[in-house]
Amino acid sequence: MNSSEAPWQRGYVQTYTGDGKGKTTAAMGLALRAAGAGAKVFIAQFAKGRKTSELTALARLSDVITIKQYGRGRFIRGEPEPEDIEAARAGLKEAARIIASGEYPLVILDEANIAVHLGLFSADDLLAVIEVRPEHVELVITGRRADPRVVDAADLVTEMREVKHYYNQGVPARKGIDK
Repeated sequence: MNSSEAPWQRGYVQTYTGDGKGKTTAAMGLALRAAGAGAKVFIAQFAKGRKTSELTALARLSDVITIKQYGRGRFIRGEPEPEDIEAARAGLKEAARIIASGEYPLVILDEANIAVHLGLFSADDLLAVIEVRPEHVELVITGRRADPRVVDAADLVTEMREVKHYYNQGVPARKGIDK
């Protein structure tokens, strides 16, 4: 199978949201599964820009998984700066082109939900990207605070709910586990 061909006939839109841990991790696991099935994967990360352990591992599969970050290497607290907005909008525009091309059977828009919430781009902008998706492309959108219209547009929605987290007891994010 050519790596630009999907091992599935029809793709769906998935959204992983909620306040619990594991949205990005679930999406990265799906990327690994799709790559193992012979599909090319494109991962666009918004509101991020830091190097994480999962990105380091997935970079070893650069022949089938492409990762681009459209953030400035910091968490956005409060109002985003114009450079944050510019980076996210340029990234969404590039992701839309990639999705429309159909070259990647799996596309992950990591933290796109929170990007909408932060005002980096609008829910309408994200919905327009969903609309250009060819039928065979599986699209995964992650991030807290998913806009209700994005939830409605999705075929599968998983809400991660925090029940208990050691972070609340002062344990910082641990390399290889949380970052």
